[in-house]
Amino acid sequence: MLLAMYEDPYDKTTLRLWGRIACAWAVAFAVLHFYWALGGSWGLSVSAGSLAEERPGWFVVVGLWGVGSLCLVGGVLGWLLARPRPRGLAGQVVKALGWCACAVLLIRGIAVEVLLLIDAAGSEINVSPEQRLWTLLLWNPWFLVGGLVFGLAARRSRTHG
Repeated sequence: MLLAMYEDPYDKTTLRLWGRIACAWAVAFAVLHFYWALGGSWGLSVSAGSLAEERPGWFVVVGLWGVGSLCLVGGVLGWLLARPRPRGLAGQVVKALGWCACAVLLIRGIAVEVLLLIDAAGSEINVSPEQRLWTLLLWNPWFLVGGLVFGLAARRSRTHG
């Protein structure tokens, strides 16, 4: 009780801030993928190259609707990380999923960045200079930001009580 009197209300706000940012990050990516799945094209050609023009069915279903849906799940996870975690296994699962999202996004961002910088695939894949530049400077940094935000949200999440 005595400690509760001296608890910093700002700390509660910052505890929830990273989860809210993670939620917003994931929902923004979901909206972008759903926009592309519904036929929008802004930014897709520099992200997906020739797939953006051809739009094969598997790409629309898995790469756009599927990734958009997965991003919505990430949005729910961010929202859960912004709330006080329940005690026990449920709270541990939420925190572990936050760390998993962090790891997947960081590994994806770093791996693609390194592969493009060292030109590992060479001429075996068709990546235009414009696509490479946009991926290095725009798309991949967003994956790195998302990974860091989910990591901070997982680190800052706390249980009830």
